[in-house]
Amino acid sequence: MSSPAVRYEVADGVATLTLDRPEARNVLNAESMAPLLAGLRAAAEDDAVRVVVLTGSGNTFCAGADLRGAAAADDGSFAATGPRALVDVLQALLEHPKPTIARVQGHVAGGGNGLVAACDLAVAAEETRFAFSEVRVGVAPAVISVVCLRRMPPREAAELLLTGERVSAARALRAGLLTAVVPAAELDAAVDTWVGQLRRGGPTALAATKQLLRRVPVLSLDDGFDWTAQLSAELFGSAEAREGMTAFVERRPPAWAPPPSA
Repeated sequence: MSSPAVRYEVADGVATLTLDRPEARNVLNAESMAPLLAGLRAAAEDDAVRVVVLTGSGNTFCAGADLRGAAAADDGSFAATGPRALVDVLQALLEHPKPTIARVQGHVAGGGNGLVAACDLAVAAEETRFAFSEVRVGVAPAVISVVCLRRMPPREAAELLLTGERVSAARALRAGLLTAVVPAAELDAAVDTWVGQLRRGGPTALAATKQLLRRVPVLSLDDGFDWTAQLSAELFGSAEAREGMTAFVERRPPAWAPPPSA
C-alpha cells in the first residue's frame, strides 16, 4: 500500500499511515489521497490490524489541498476531482471498523484539519499550530466542515473558520479538534497508551461502539432505543461476547487481548 506520498506499515496490530512528502508539506492531492484511501481500506480488511494510526513526516502533519497544483490546473480538473477524493478519504476514516488515532507531529492547515477531526482520537505535539486557512485563499472549508463541525462548539468554529487565524494546539484542543496535547517527546508514548487500551477491547465490540458514537446522536429517541436494543442482542449472542464474559469470570485476558504485561 506504500507509495512515494504515503507509507503504509503494519506492526504489532497497528497499521500506520504516514503522509510522507515533507518537502511538499504533505499536501492532499491525487498522489497522496489515492494511496491514503487504499491504505485505510487495506487496514479495514486485515484481521491482524487492531488500530490505525495516521501521522506525517517533517514539520507539517498536512497543509491541506495542493494549492500550487490547483492554481496550475486551469482546466478545472482539481475542482472536479479533488473534493470528491477528500470525501472518500474522510468517509473511510469515519466509517472505519478499527479505532483510528491522529498522531499530529507537525502543523495543520486546511484539509488537514478534516483528517484530524475524522479520527476517533487525536493527539498533537504542543508546539504544533492549526489554521483553517481556506478563506485566506478565496475558498471555504466546505468538505471538512462536515467532520469538523461535529467536533467543534459553534462559537469556536465560527471564529476559527471565518478568520483563518493560526492557533496553538491548546486552542485546537479547546475547540474540540484534539483529544490531548503533549510535549513532542511524549507523542509516541501517548499513542502507545491508547493503542494498549484499545487492543484490550474486542474487535467487534469496538466496531459496534464506533457505530454508536456515529449514529446515536442523530437518531430520535425511539429509533435510538430500537436500533441499540437490536445491536445489543446481537452482540450478547456473539462468540466474541461469550469469550469476553468467560475470560472475565475466569480472570484471564480474552483471546483478542495482549497479555497483562504487554
